[in-house]
Amino acid sequence: MANEDPTNPTQCHKARGAASNLAGRFVPHTSTRENDGWQLEPEPVERILTEAIAEKAKSIIATNRSPDLPFSQSINPYRGCEHGCIYCYARPAHAYVDLSPGLDFESKIFFKPEAAALLETALRRRSYRCTPIALGSNTDPYQPLERDKQITRQLLETMQRFNQPVTIVTKSALILRDLPLLAEMARDRLAQVAISVTTLDNALKRKLEPRTAGPAARLRALEALGNAGIPTAVLAAPMIPALNDCELEAILTAATDAGAQHAAYILLRLPHEVAPLFRQWLDEHYPERAAHVMSLVQQSRNGRDYQSDFAQRQTGTGIFAQLLQRRFSVAIKRLGLNRRKLALDCSRFLPPPQAGDQQSLF
Repeated sequence: MANEDPTNPTQCHKARGAASNLAGRFVPHTSTRENDGWQLEPEPVERILTEAIAEKAKSIIATNRSPDLPFSQSINPYRGCEHGCIYCYARPAHAYVDLSPGLDFESKIFFKPEAAALLETALRRRSYRCTPIALGSNTDPYQPLERDKQITRQLLETMQRFNQPVTIVTKSALILRDLPLLAEMARDRLAQVAISVTTLDNALKRKLEPRTAGPAARLRALEALGNAGIPTAVLAAPMIPALNDCELEAILTAATDAGAQHAAYILLRLPHEVAPLFRQWLDEHYPERAAHVMSLVQQSRNGRDYQSDFAQRQTGTGIFAQLLQRRFSVAIKRLGLNRRKLALDCSRFLPPPQAGDQQSLF
């Protein structure tokens, strides 16, 4: 349930990132389990199944004015993400629907079946001004549920009809399903793709991002996208102090070898419930390193687990953050990344004729 006490002992669930259903910050009451001494055998770990929940959305395009984000509008086809990345900064959003940012976030997935129709309505409004739409800014648009629901595919088909530019961030090889469509859009400068690579270590990946594609599969996807003429980037994120930050240069090098033209990184972000969930995860998987990891995190966040200031939430502050930023700058210069800006063409945007529209006789 979504009202578990995070101080209680946790259990690992196969192919899940979170160790508990930590109560959301809006839950007024919580309950705890107490051992009365009669239980002789440990309780079996319950298998958690994924539940797909249709969400009736009123609108589909979200806008933002955040100065540290490279887009002004985005679409999230799904709320929650089965990938189960323990560090995901989108987890706290599940608290708004009275669900846990823990196991609920990665097992109770909301999808928007009317997303493409809502997008078409939005793009046809006279007040609409075309700027690139970001897919994957919150949860992954190519998470496992997309194989069945195909919400992202329908959105891309709608965008292509309108010549609406799109940027995509994913850590899933499922994006290759849409390779021909994305290649057509890229030829008109309407599509860019960034592949998120957190680690090249399969063992760490399985603990950190249990239901994502492996590192090699992501690099193969990056190469296939580039070979199809689609502008590509690698997102080395998140960089976690004393856990995967040592891989930064290796990730950038591997991505460059796979054809990436651009690169970015993000320092670990732990907003709201993500911080205690991440601490649980560290205690379970890396107990000998947990204190050191969190010490470096706090050194990079002005003594806190997280600070949301636009000026530093992506990169942090302090010595560790400065060194990481310097390492990134040196690496991209050596590898020849970020030499030219990846730009999309908004001038092509044009709503297609609707069924029943009358053509002019003159």
